[in-house]
Amino acid sequence: MAKQIVSFSRKDPAKFFKTLNKRVNNYFKENNLKRTGNWRLYLKAMVMFSLLIIPGVLILTVTLPGWAQILCMVIVGVGMAGVGMNVMHDANHGSFSSKKWVNKLMGSSIYILAGNDYNWKVQHNVLHHTYTNIQGHDEDIDAGRIIRFSKHSKWFRIHKYQKYYAFFLYGLLTANWAITTDFIQTYNYLKRKLAYGKLPNPATQWTKLIIGKIVYYSLWVVLPLYLGFAWWEVLIGFIVMHYTAGIILSVVFQLAHVMPNTEMPMPNKEGNMKNTWAIHQLFTTSNFSPKSWLVKFYTGGLNRQVEHHLFANISHIHYDKIAKIVKETANEFSLPYNEYNTFFQAVAEHYNQLKTLGKKPNIA
Repeated sequence: MAKQIVSFSRKDPAKFFKTLNKRVNNYFKENNLKRTGNWRLYLKAMVMFSLLIIPGVLILTVTLPGWAQILCMVIVGVGMAGVGMNVMHDANHGSFSSKKWVNKLMGSSIYILAGNDYNWKVQHNVLHHTYTNIQGHDEDIDAGRIIRFSKHSKWFRIHKYQKYYAFFLYGLLTANWAITTDFIQTYNYLKRKLAYGKLPNPATQWTKLIIGKIVYYSLWVVLPLYLGFAWWEVLIGFIVMHYTAGIILSVVFQLAHVMPNTEMPMPNKEGNMKNTWAIHQLFTTSNFSPKSWLVKFYTGGLNRQVEHHLFANISHIHYDKIAKIVKETANEFSLPYNEYNTFFQAVAEHYNQLKTLGKKPNIA
């Protein structure tokens, strides 16, 4: 069955986004700043790549006790997530650098997370950023039958317990990319002719995907086996690495959208949404830990999802500055600006939302 075509309202008599966009543009113009990254971002990219690479090299070149090897693989997982949030994410939005070739190169770091740039751009840039929190269109809130992220998705008896098991399953995110998700997405997206930009040649995309997986498994599985590590050591390291990265990325993603203060609006029978796209983003997105330097540094500004969703073409290093403009403008137009003061408060509220969505609808 073909998916319903969704259209956002074009009526904004108060001209919220026009006003906001003008103010943000003026900020960059008055301060003579580029919207892309600068030396701070490039230095941080080096830190994240170091967290990813150095512990892995140590394991392969130095004899370490088992506990130290596991600790190193945890750090590698932290580095994987860090590269994904700070480097790959900005680059595949075209905001890491003003140079396209640099964005393309840094965007290819998605392969380190066992992903694929075509699939990620369609799922994230096209589906998630356009149809945020719209059931059946935003795949970020579609976890199949196992987790219920939206009040509009079908309820199953198992969802009563999702508050207990959801966080454990979050760690499987990148492992799923490595094993099945990329192949399923490539098949579906090519069939639906979805693309962020030019639609790739199917043969080229399949070849790129398969070669990427071969190279990935050669580095993370075949090379350690060749160097003398036992199969079970490699398996444990692979699981620890992916589970660490997966749970970090999943939790950060969910704190932005599956929260008590974010809405899950649906189009009417004609496929029309109530609000304009920009206003829709305010109702469906939430920030967390706005004052935490560590959270901001490590998550690549993804703690400021409101700013990111409104201005995805701006590097996250500018979000703190433009956040004041966004918040003041939203308040001026009597629109929501969702935010949780701390990371732990946001996690607790996400848990409460899982609990609420796990209840049978007629008693929720």
